[in-house]
Amino acid sequence: MCGIVGYVGDKESAPILVSGLKKLEYRGYDSAGVAVVGGNALNVVRATGKLKNLENRVSQEPPQGTLGIGHTRWATHGRPSDENAHPHTYKNVAVVHNGIIENHLALKEELRAKGHVFSSETDTEVFAHLISDELERGVDLPDAVRLAIKQVKGTYALAVVSSRDPNRIICTKDASPMVLGLGQGQNFVASDVPALLEHTRDFVYMEEGDLAIVTAQGVDIFNRQGNKVNRPTRRIDWTPMMAEKGGHKHFMHKEIWEQPRAIADTLRGRMLLSEGDIHFEGWNLSADKVRTITKVTILACGTSWHSGVAGKHMIESLARIPVEVELASEFRYRDPIVDPTHLAIAISQSGETADTLAAFKEAKARGAMSLAICNVMGSAMTREADISVLTNAGPEIGVASTKAFTTQLVTLYMLAVKLGRMRGTLTVKAAQEHLTHLTQIPKMIEDVLKCEPSVKRVAREFMAAQDFLFLGRGPMHPVALEGALKLKEISYIHAEGYAGGEMKHGPIALIDEKMPVVVIAPKQPSVAYEKIIGNIEEVRARGGKVIAIIDEDDHHVDGLADHVIRIPAACALLAPVVSTIPLQLLAYHVAEMRGNDVDQPRNLAKSVTVE
Repeated sequence: MCGIVGYVGDKESAPILVSGLKKLEYRGYDSAGVAVVGGNALNVVRATGKLKNLENRVSQEPPQGTLGIGHTRWATHGRPSDENAHPHTYKNVAVVHNGIIENHLALKEELRAKGHVFSSETDTEVFAHLISDELERGVDLPDAVRLAIKQVKGTYALAVVSSRDPNRIICTKDASPMVLGLGQGQNFVASDVPALLEHTRDFVYMEEGDLAIVTAQGVDIFNRQGNKVNRPTRRIDWTPMMAEKGGHKHFMHKEIWEQPRAIADTLRGRMLLSEGDIHFEGWNLSADKVRTITKVTILACGTSWHSGVAGKHMIESLARIPVEVELASEFRYRDPIVDPTHLAIAISQSGETADTLAAFKEAKARGAMSLAICNVMGSAMTREADISVLTNAGPEIGVASTKAFTTQLVTLYMLAVKLGRMRGTLTVKAAQEHLTHLTQIPKMIEDVLKCEPSVKRVAREFMAAQDFLFLGRGPMHPVALEGALKLKEISYIHAEGYAGGEMKHGPIALIDEKMPVVVIAPKQPSVAYEKIIGNIEEVRARGGKVIAIIDEDDHHVDGLADHVIRIPAACALLAPVVSTIPLQLLAYHVAEMRGNDVDQPRNLAKSVTVE
């Protein structure tokens, strides 16, 4: 959740560190700081609150030096404060850390018994003390870090500098992301690629247990056993401008409008219309192996879990395989039934979501085949998976996921078609029809985005509401869940998503003239449409305000709803992709009108890399 940046080269490091931290604001934070090594001295500047506070302190008394590390913190141990902000120091050592040290209390007691005095409430400070102790014994900095992490139980992405070793950054990782950026006469460390895109597009993704020695001249990487290893260099095609707002007021708004392009990129090069098939690079499951699959288990959290619920409809309908959609945060804390005939699918925007990654590993350990759907090649999830399918959404900076969700949906649809073809449940002709529907989705979303003025009018009317209810049937149920999640994430309005048939089993008691009810009501499938009309009638009878998302040629609902938002008619299984766009816009405009920080909502972070 926190952000790490490191630099070593021939330039002043402080401005580079602060600039990199700004690129990581989307991850969520409550304080920030930098540690710069220069003239055999260690200079640390920290500040609570927004990065502007740190920037002001750095500009007032710039720390001098061409090597340094920086951090944005999201509190786990200890309240947000200057003292608890990273980097943490002890004597001549400074550290920044993402993750959690589970045995930090025991380690603190041991260190206090040796005379150590702690200046923060954090678990991270333990690292600085342990490493300093090793240096005092005459060990060099890389070995001091190795010996320190052997004493720690927990997860970490760790970057370390010392004024006793002024030319090297030492970094290591276990279950938390860390990338190395490669330059000419300068090199970089970060927890995520966008921090460094203005400086380089050549990156090395560190593996679990790796330890890297980073100097201005190069990078040396060693595995857990201490052996030097070569990790592949990846060229990232994202430009720095792709991570900028591009004229939009907020990243979220920009990313909503990027969805036609993002979906087109997700489909490009994968659909074989003439053959009625899908090509996924790196696919290594044979048709015989696919036919042995008896169950698919989808593992995900939050928005990705909602895409998994929609994916269940797709895979069961097209490939005829039973699908369970599991909350990854619950999966590994019970005794799940998994065997080698099961396919585990992990879904995550970042590929680093801690709960999903842990559940994925658990399913693999129990024998399941493994497939990852995510947006970041080289992430921990793609390295863990037998097969990885990228969504190609590009950088998503806004904390509330938008284009990651819709690209996950179209990826799951392609996966359902591929599995159906391999299992023989889809003929060539049927698959061609499904793929033709897919090709139409980017244009449909372009058309849906034209409804933004209508959505803004709805947002203005209901921006002061205390509660919202979202209803959908069949494939629209996960859309209702996602619409409610988006609204509560950024507007802080209490919102619930329900399957339409469940309304009479409790939520109907809440409906009165103050309750706006968003009903996702495309005509397909017809049975669900007839039932959802019944839901609208039930809401009206109790005075509720109905906001209906309907097909553009549907005039039946006009007299039933208080507001209608028209969208192009898509086939039943792809209608979720189209119908979610107005809900994203509704959440965005309500939050913006309420004056909220849309891109960085309170208490949330983009990449949830701790449990």
